Amino acid sequence: MNEQLDSIQPKPQVFQFADLIDYQEGSVVSRQLVKKAAGNITLFAFDTGEGLSEHTAPYDALVQVLEGEATITIDGEPYALTGGQSILMPAGRPHALRADVRFKMVLTMIRSK
Repeated sequence: MNEQLDSIQPKPQVFQFADLIDYQEGSVVSRQLVKKAAGNITLFAFDTGEGLSEHTAPYDALVQVLEGEATITIDGEPYALTGGQSILMPAGRPHALRADVRFKMVLTMIRSK
């Protein structure tokens, strides 16, 4: 993990998202970088086969896959994503995630309707 950034400070810094979080065997790891009334930015690292069960959120969320491969299902339709790809998960729509291989992602949730 990049020890340079204990937490993201409100000043210019150069970093790689993927370096800010590590995998753990058989687990999903998360690290919240920004938590504001307007929204959150959270990093996730998923071991192979791990995921998040189907749920809904009251706000739009953007997933950016940093590395690896995942299947993200929205409204019952699966989408295969790899490093460098992104997908918007619209508010109120059921969605789930599964790591096809280890993968890391950034989740940006905007708390506005």
